[in-house]
Amino acid sequence: MPSVLRTLYACLALFLSSVTLFLSAWIVVPAPTLALLPLGVATPELSPWLIGFNAIACLLASLGMRRSWLQRLAVLLGLVGLGLSMLPLLQLPLASQRNNDELQANFGASYEQVSQQLDRQAAQSTKGDLERPRSQPFILQQVFTGIPASPVRYDPNIPFAKPDGVQLSIDIYRPPQVGRYPALVVIYGGAWRGGSPLANAVFSRYMAARGYTVFAIDYRHAPQHPFPAQLEDVRTALAFVREHATEYEADGDRMALLGRSAGGHLAMLAAYQSDALPIRAVVSYYGPFNLTAGYADPPEPDPIDVRAALRAFLGGTPTEKPALYRQASPATYVSRLLPPTLLVHGRRDHLVEVKFAQGMYQRLRSVGSPVALLELPWAEHSFDEVFQGLGSQVTLYYVERFLAWALR
Repeated sequence: MPSVLRTLYACLALFLSSVTLFLSAWIVVPAPTLALLPLGVATPELSPWLIGFNAIACLLASLGMRRSWLQRLAVLLGLVGLGLSMLPLLQLPLASQRNNDELQANFGASYEQVSQQLDRQAAQSTKGDLERPRSQPFILQQVFTGIPASPVRYDPNIPFAKPDGVQLSIDIYRPPQVGRYPALVVIYGGAWRGGSPLANAVFSRYMAARGYTVFAIDYRHAPQHPFPAQLEDVRTALAFVREHATEYEADGDRMALLGRSAGGHLAMLAAYQSDALPIRAVVSYYGPFNLTAGYADPPEPDPIDVRAALRAFLGGTPTEKPALYRQASPATYVSRLLPPTLLVHGRRDHLVEVKFAQGMYQRLRSVGSPVALLELPWAEHSFDEVFQGLGSQVTLYYVERFLAWALR
């Protein structure tokens, strides 16, 4: 190969290795800005793809009998990227086992029986009217092919309220067969300032295909509508679900709330304050717990400016509105036996740090409330936006079993 071509080839190899290393670095480097946060979220979840890209970069860089220093540098960068991209897969088996032990220890023999029943259903060779549950916490192939979608019945934009002239609606997902199913109310995130019921629609379809009537609800947004507008809207939506349960084939006596981020916060508030509605379980994906503590101790780096989000939500600082911050914090209501709670959190979360989830977990345990905390060592905030990713697959497996235990 002529020297000019060898140099061009080496430069190309170095470029490819640099790109794959840059992407792999976000598995361990926290995103400093909102614009870079998607890299911090997606790269750990799609790390098997990066393993392949880094391996290809190393292979291309190592080709040739006479390797230049550029090629040797490209090989080195590729190997570093390969090592970084392997970290989530190396962490996954121990994390999955730890989470399995956590649920069995905290929810007892009845949970273990339900889990074993779902495992038997997953192993069946024929399908019934409903899709079988996941057979294992993680399936490598699905990172590349996606989690198979199943047909469900979908009713979008069902209006349920119009407070302050803001039209609020519900998207409803039902199993393909007519029946009567547990109700799962899903609340989206967005720092209380944005979002829609369309968020995480693939998850809602997934759960409907496995035997739930899923209600993806809307609420008003800050700062135009500060707290408690959001909680009022969630309560109005729950009353609508209760009133129309029969119409939408839902069992109003078997209802669970599930939310992400701000939605997880609202799910906990609604579940912990409600004695009138039979909330049987609550699932919070990386939701805030103690807003006063979160304001006093923001993450570093802080890609969304947590303090600004809280000021917009509550109309001031904890010093200015201490009572409102207490009223808006789920931790405030942990003084009695509460519905079973599943907390889902990434240890690399730089919006709501995992230490707050650990504190909430201990607080719930101290009053005897059934609770488990699923921790994912590699995961950032909103990790399950990548539906086929490592974290989403693992949590789907355990959320399925938790809800089946709590509702069936």
